[in-house]
Amino acid sequence: MTEIRFYHLQQKKLEQALPEILAKALERGHRVAVKADSAERLEALNGILWTYDPESFLPHGMARDGHEAEQPVWLTTEDDNPNQASVLVLVDGAPSAAVEKFELCCEIFDGNDAAAVGAARQRWKTYKDKGFSLTYFQQDDAGKWQKK
Repeated sequence: MTEIRFYHLQQKKLEQALPEILAKALERGHRVAVKADSAERLEALNGILWTYDPESFLPHGMARDGHEAEQPVWLTTEDDNPNQASVLVLVDGAPSAAVEKFELCCEIFDGNDAAAVGAARQRWKTYKDKGFSLTYFQQDDAGKWQKK
């Protein structure tokens, strides 16, 4: 069954944390699908992944780029998985009806937004009720992830 991990952002914003999480997944040999809730948000994430660190490169693509099966990181607003990703990353509360098709699902939410925290709690309860294995990570004062 899919493992679900919740990442509670407190010190860093998604734009800082997402590239780090994606880089770790790629280092571990995973392919990743990142699902956002809108095309505009995907465009913003696409830009961030191209520019977040001038010293590194994070290979990724989206529908307009083509070569779907070859993309290590796939950015989408759909429940598609053309790159055969084993990891699904959900941002901004984007829902997915395909969670169980992945080995791992990472829910990243803004801990400084009360509505986002409330929605994450509801998703946690829903996953728990369905029998998923759940893990919760919170950022410490230095922005490092701590398993709670």
